[in-house]
Amino acid sequence: MRLPASLLAVTVGGLAAIFILKFSLSAFVVSQTPVGCSAVTTSGLVDPSETVAIWQNHPLVPPQAINDSAVAYRPEPGADQVLGANNSRWIEVDLGRQKLIAHDGDQIFLESLISSGLGNRTPVGEYRIWYKIRSTKMEGGNRLTKSYYYLPNVPYAMFFFGSYGIHGTYWHNNFGNRMSHGCVNAPTPIAEKLFYWTDPPLPEGKATVTATAENPGTRVVIHN
Repeated sequence: MRLPASLLAVTVGGLAAIFILKFSLSAFVVSQTPVGCSAVTTSGLVDPSETVAIWQNHPLVPPQAINDSAVAYRPEPGADQVLGANNSRWIEVDLGRQKLIAHDGDQIFLESLISSGLGNRTPVGEYRIWYKIRSTKMEGGNRLTKSYYYLPNVPYAMFFFGSYGIHGTYWHNNFGNRMSHGCVNAPTPIAEKLFYWTDPPLPEGKATVTATAENPGTRVVIHN
């Protein structure tokens, strides 16, 4: 039995519409998939008006201040004028063991469990820190896939590859397990020490710094 032409047209049209809708939703989800952890704010200052953060669809309270404690790791006054990276210092991120190790020559400055990317894997390779910001807002993900996050006042962010970076973490303490959207989540005290230990050094009185050819950032090596 053959379908009437009008009914056939409606059927084909309906199937086409479903296909287009599925394709559009898929494209939307892909386009909204968080990559890394882009810094939304650029002042580097804590915003005390931000009183609500969102992580995994749950609200929480972001820090209202950053109280530096790693005095021993801050540059001396005027150190920002001394150009050139300390090549004996480098950061190793072991994705298999979910561990960060900061090397200083043949010594270990510190090591810590971290949380690397879960949905978007942290990229493997060798990089250099290109931008540091003392505090920033991070926002991304997709509400449809329950991956949306809104995280103001993220402390001690050190970006090594585009929007991928190492930073402090206040929204979970499940270190040793993959949790992030691509960045390296570190305990905040660890991120603070790294922030002042790595190059480029933060100029006195400033909250951000960008590496240059003359003042390159610390090497970051990420492997499985």
